[in-house]
Amino acid sequence: MELLVRYLDRSNSNGSASTQDVIKEESLRDDLKYYFMSPCEKYRARRHLPWKLVVQILKIVMITTQLILFGLSNQLVVSYKEENMMALKNLFLKDYSGVDEDDYCVAVYTQQSVYDSLFYVLDQYSQLGRISVSPLSYGEDGDGNLLPLIICKEYYKRGSVDPSDEAYDIDAQLETVCMSHDPKTANQWKTQNASFFDLDFYRLVDMKITFQLKGINLQTVRSRELPDCYSFYITITFDNQCHSGKVKIFLDIDAQSCACQDWKISGTAQKNTHYLLVFDGFVIVVCLTSAVLCTRSIILAVRLLQRFSRFFHENYNRKVCKDDQNEFLNGWYVLVIVSDLLAIIGSILKMEIQAKSLTNYDVCSIFLGTSTLMVWVGVIRYLGYFEKYNVLILTMKAAFPKVLRFCCCAGMIYLGYTFCGWIVLGPYHEKFEGLSRVAECLFSLLNGDDMFITFAQLKDKNTLVWLFSRAYLYSFISLFIYMVLSLFIALITDSYETIKRFQRDGFPLTDLQKFVREHKDFPVAEESSQTDVHIRYSVLCCCQRVPESDDVVLIS
Repeated sequence: MELLVRYLDRSNSNGSASTQDVIKEESLRDDLKYYFMSPCEKYRARRHLPWKLVVQILKIVMITTQLILFGLSNQLVVSYKEENMMALKNLFLKDYSGVDEDDYCVAVYTQQSVYDSLFYVLDQYSQLGRISVSPLSYGEDGDGNLLPLIICKEYYKRGSVDPSDEAYDIDAQLETVCMSHDPKTANQWKTQNASFFDLDFYRLVDMKITFQLKGINLQTVRSRELPDCYSFYITITFDNQCHSGKVKIFLDIDAQSCACQDWKISGTAQKNTHYLLVFDGFVIVVCLTSAVLCTRSIILAVRLLQRFSRFFHENYNRKVCKDDQNEFLNGWYVLVIVSDLLAIIGSILKMEIQAKSLTNYDVCSIFLGTSTLMVWVGVIRYLGYFEKYNVLILTMKAAFPKVLRFCCCAGMIYLGYTFCGWIVLGPYHEKFEGLSRVAECLFSLLNGDDMFITFAQLKDKNTLVWLFSRAYLYSFISLFIYMVLSLFIALITDSYETIKRFQRDGFPLTDLQKFVREHKDFPVAEESSQTDVHIRYSVLCCCQRVPESDDVVLIS
């Protein structure tokens, strides 16, 4: 009798434990199914509003609007700097044609032309207030005194040259002599410093004129923004380093904006600035909300992965494969969080610029532009829930590993052509003067751009170099367009065909998919030889993963 009671108690306990295991398994399966649902499916299943989707749509609209408003403002800043650059070149460079010659502004070839250009700068500077049509004035120091104009000439310490006897005596050590004058005494420069302007051209290396001007960008008033004040640090260089009979004249401007110290404006500009600050603050709140929601989803996914791994180990004595683990680590959430952080930083910088506490437009534009790019790329995640719209992402992920390996090999050949073209053709062709320019030129040729111009611009004074250039260009174009580029396209086409075939014929199931679909057969993994093909798959509402031979990685 006692044995019967013990047997019945044991049966009841086993039945109770089995029931708990079934409930635990079904709960895990339901949570997994819910995790991999689309926002609409989640709403239909549990009536949970897709807050992340709503926040992402709102964020896209707001960040794009913010970018457009800042872009319009930044265009005014850039146009102001560029137009001032052109105006100052026409003001201070004698006989400036309006177009720079190569990498310099103007070139002179006689001693008299050098003196005329030099004195022209000094004369124009002395009467700046009478000739300039823009609101420009001389720079001042903290005490309100005018900053002087500084002229420095750099020349060899000692030297004598006699080309007829093919003789020279040069001390390579350089000396620099400078002089400065207040703009009010500009008319006395030539008479008081005649010896300074007596130039020994065979010793002269270069001469630099530096001065500072200030201006106000008033055009921003039309866009209802507060104007910025600018300091222009101008350097005019007479370059005689080559001693070739050609003196190059450069004009460089470093424009730095700052908040105006004493200003008063009436109208709607100040009110418009307040509205923009409120809008930027709301953008920061939305981005913070988005980042918090995505971080919460990542934490929940990690916990769900831990539950699934623990259940799989306890019931099947197996570990979850890396590909199934990666399905829980959603890279799109990471992308959204990074874009949110960039948008928050960019918005803070924009608010500082609007309040005239900062003036670095370029850094702010980089943050806002990158965040907007990532936000719009993140929209693809929601299109990925639809099979017909998911082909692009699947193809890109399938082809990416193979394309990356292919580009590494092709890049070695490309670098070889880059270095070869620079050292051989650089002295004879303007497109090959620097390594970066060579790389850009070859990339243009690779895409079929500027082919005839590249051939025609090569100077044919050196027959050997001319022949080499033909062999160089023909071989590069033939190799990269007819072979490398064709193979590159073939890799992507092959991945696309693989995706289409698996979408048509179906995808094999992974352990995670089998569990979600209530399949009970979990075969023990066997070791494969080096020639075996490992099958990788992914869990999605619409799509699954394809074999490793095509390196396809699907989104979730």
